[in-house]
Amino acid sequence: MLNAADGIPEPERPLGTYGRKLWDRIWSNGINWISPVTDTELLLMTCEMIDERWNLRAKVIKDGIPADGRRLDRLSQMIISNLSLLGFTPADRTRLGVAEVKAKSKLEELMARRAER
Repeated sequence: MLNAADGIPEPERPLGTYGRKLWDRIWSNGINWISPVTDTELLLMTCEMIDERWNLRAKVIKDGIPADGRRLDRLSQMIISNLSLLGFTPADRTRLGVAEVKAKSKLEELMARRAER
């Protein structure tokens, strides 16, 4: 189901605060390449992982149990992998053909000005 105001689909399962923020950011920023048909489940799982990571991180800070720290590291790696699959790293956006426009360096600006003369 789409949120009529901004075109963001509603998640099929409940998300916590941080998972929902990621859900909204991904749809807002990746609308040109994220598919509501094929990418929704991966995105939903990633958002659930974000919520889990937030809770686990608080536990690690509070309790300092090494096994929980390792779980947190593994979960973080899985999140990064999923974000990559969804096209949310610079290399993946380039591969998908949706790379951001690079700002000109000072040298490029000077060379462009000189060429215009």
